[in-house]
Amino acid sequence: MKYIQCLIIAAFLLITSNETCAQSRDQQLRAYVDSVLTTRYYRSPYDTTYVVRPDGKLTLKVRMNQTGNDFHAKGTVNDIYSKADLKTSHKTTFSVVGNYRGIGVGVAINPAKWKGIYKDYEFNLNYYSSKLSLDFSYQRSATLTGDIHRGDMLERLESDDLTLKVVNLAGYYTFNHRRFSFPAAFTQSYIQRRSAGSWLAGISYQGGSVKTTDDLKTRNPNAADIRIYVGHVGIGGGYGYNWVVGKKWLFHMSMLPTFVIYNRNNMTVNGERKEAKHMRFNMIFNERAAIVYNFSPRYFAGATLVMNNSIFDDDVVVVNQNKWRARAFFGLRL
Repeated sequence: MKYIQCLIIAAFLLITSNETCAQSRDQQLRAYVDSVLTTRYYRSPYDTTYVVRPDGKLTLKVRMNQTGNDFHAKGTVNDIYSKADLKTSHKTTFSVVGNYRGIGVGVAINPAKWKGIYKDYEFNLNYYSSKLSLDFSYQRSATLTGDIHRGDMLERLESDDLTLKVVNLAGYYTFNHRRFSFPAAFTQSYIQRRSAGSWLAGISYQGGSVKTTDDLKTRNPNAADIRIYVGHVGIGGGYGYNWVVGKKWLFHMSMLPTFVIYNRNNMTVNGERKEAKHMRFNMIFNERAAIVYNFSPRYFAGATLVMNNSIFDDDVVVVNQNKWRARAFFGLRL
């Protein structure tokens, strides 16, 4: 009998011990998974003396954005000199953005579009990481206004007289990515602790078209029928710098000039078309600027500016385009 009792007690202790070990293994496994996820989030190729992750994984921001585009072109067709100086109406939006562990999503509203004042379409995509960054924008606009000179004639163009379609793309590679952070200036998913700069390499593309519309011909039957097409690819290098002042202020400036290695420009006036043939001076400039102020580890505010400027000069057509986007924001880290 005692022998049986001993066996029962031993079996009970063994089962209890196995359950305790299983629970211990589960706790260790959960702790290990949490440790891995946290390590992957906070571990980065950065030198933490210069750049660190914020304590909070979630960042919420309220932003005001404004964009604009200027377009200038000139050329001589059939011995008649033509020149266009045009600009779109400014687009203003308000947005709320959430960023969790480097992945962000936002919702934007455009009050002018709700009222029927703003009829253009624009799409912007910005990606900033430790090594690679990308700015992409597409705009379709019927609000181009300005002047077109053709010989001795001057024509004032109003909204709906022209249509503009344009694409801007700029990609960057950051060499000193361990100490210099684009995200610290533009997404605030990192914090720049010490001043640092980096050489940049990149590629740019800019292309689009400007056309007169049927509305212009209806309003003015004597108006010239103008079609302008541009397309350029450039490669180059530049420099960016993050300047930290007093541990709370961050000032960013960067420029990436690229030299055009491929272009396709042409201008058509009243059915007569001229192709651009010889490139003389063709460049695309990509500039960025930012100011960030950290009130505390949780609260911050600032402003950014991204610009794409182009200068294309050849034997027939000279084109200059200036696309910009300004942004002001206030944020909270949780």
